Amino acid sequence: MAEYREVALRLADRYPQIDILPFIDLVMVHAEIIQAESLASPVCDDPDDDMFLACALAAGSQVIISGDKHLLKLNGYQNITIMKPKSFVDEYLCER
Repeated sequence: MAEYREVALRLADRYPQIDILPFIDLVMVHAEIIQAESLASPVCDDPDDDMFLACALAAGSQVIISGDKHLLKLNGYQNITIMKPKSFVDEYLCER
C-alpha cells in the first residue's frame, strides 16, 4: 500500500488537476491484504515489481492495473492480464 500512496503522490504532482488521493483512500479502505510468498525466481526486469505478480497469484487476481513498463511487458504471465489504467477504465468501467 505504501508503494501505491507513493506513486499517487508523484502522479498528483504531475497532474495537479486530478485529485487521486480520494481514490487511494478508497482502495486502502476496501483492500484485502494478501500475504504472498515471493516468486520462486525473478520474472520482471525490475525485481521490485515481482511482488505485484506474487500478490496477484496469491489472491487469484485476473488483472493487474499498472502504468509500469516492466509489468506491462509481462501481460499474460500466468494468465494475468496487465493493463494500463485508461485501458481498464475503457474496457471495464465505461458504458458501451
